[in-house]
Amino acid sequence: MTFTAGSNIILSESMITWRHSMAKEVKLGRVQQRGQITIPIELRRKLGIEEGGMVAFIETENGILISPQEVLAMDALDRVGRVLRERGISLEELIESGREIRGKMVKEEYGLDADDDD
Repeated sequence: MTFTAGSNIILSESMITWRHSMAKEVKLGRVQQRGQITIPIELRRKLGIEEGGMVAFIETENGILISPQEVLAMDALDRVGRVLRERGISLEELIESGREIRGKMVKEEYGLDADDDD
């Protein structure tokens, strides 16, 4: 079964189309000998999944959620942004903090001062 919701796909078993109350559209596909499942072309095109592209497999209560890696990365960045805003930290402050931490690590590890131009 393929359940679609937003830009995510949930797969389960075999390739028929029907409507499901929690999904925009349901498709079935068959699991092949080596565990391979073909994602229907219309979904691959809609979600921008190309040959060789990476997807994430996430186990849920209802099956397996398959999400294009870009969607997963954007979701993670959105969560980071939310946490930064909640804590009142700007992106510039975060970047500067990273520079300071790297400078301390370089000084401790290699005895180099990041501010030296020599």
